[in-house]
Amino acid sequence: MGKCALDNPSTAATLAIGPHRLPSRVLLAPMAGITDLPFRRVAARFGAGLVVSEMIASELLAEGDPRAALRIEGEGVGLHAVQLAGCEARWLAEGVRIAEDAGADIIDINMGCPAKQVTAGQAGAGLLRDIDNATRLIEATVAAASVPVTLKMRLGWDEHSIVAPELARRAAAAGVAMITVHGRTREQFYQGRADWNAIARVKEAVSIPVVANGDLESFEDADAMLAASHADGVMIGRAARGRPWLPGQIGEYLATGRKPSAPSLAVQRDLLLELYESWLHHSGRERGAREARKHIGWALEAAATSLGWTVAWARGWRAGLLSEADPARVARGIVDAFDDLGWRAAA
Repeated sequence: MGKCALDNPSTAATLAIGPHRLPSRVLLAPMAGITDLPFRRVAARFGAGLVVSEMIASELLAEGDPRAALRIEGEGVGLHAVQLAGCEARWLAEGVRIAEDAGADIIDINMGCPAKQVTAGQAGAGLLRDIDNATRLIEATVAAASVPVTLKMRLGWDEHSIVAPELARRAAAAGVAMITVHGRTREQFYQGRADWNAIARVKEAVSIPVVANGDLESFEDADAMLAASHADGVMIGRAARGRPWLPGQIGEYLATGRKPSAPSLAVQRDLLLELYESWLHHSGRERGAREARKHIGWALEAAATSLGWTVAWARGWRAGLLSEADPARVARGIVDAFDDLGWRAAA
């Protein structure tokens, strides 16, 4: 049994971004190649407090790149949050205009992506090496926006340049409505453990809401992350792969103290089938089928672990499904895989 709400000090708080009061303090992180529109819709339906688009290069968006245009869509996700990346004020401002025309309710600035192809262009976490320029870009984005602007960043470029508290102060002064901090430096990428205590120093530096990100995988992690970071909310990323219901469930736990169980196998199966059809429709048959492959593997692993099985079972089915090109046969294979897991679990 989870702790009752009266015994859980984290249950009383709420989280707001400008005029928007979120339904939960657990947010779905923007993840390249993962948080596309179909995935965000499902996560929102299961109760995520906010779902944020994949990172979108503002210059590509302004140039009409079709993949950037696809990422900006937000129908059916509740509050529509669009994450923009860039290293020039004019492109970020133009990205804001296009995003707002597409219905964005919130603009998020990416200053946390550690990928070399992003940081080499002085975008993403690369901006943590020059917080004067980062500040100028934040100011330009806020000036161009008529909706709330948020910022997602890391602690700094490396352990010798922890700039998050100072950049947070500057961002708040520029009018940013909320800051999310991934508790690693850029040089760490995803190695080691996120430093939740370091996020507390960002929280101390500003009066606007701060959200903690990095290594949140369970109900217990949410409690520990909030206690260490003193943050107003938490953001879950990689642990939601294959489990779009997880942010909503952790949000329910923080609000009530109850720990929801994973959806039944039948629900997980039908959800994956729904998502598969959505990917084919959203991205086109060929590209959608490719995009779905990684999600299928994660979903099978999530199904296995929800029953206490190892991921070895999932890998066997995944190998066959990922080599199949015909969408109808993939869908049939998904049904067969879940039937097989159900029979094994009942044996």
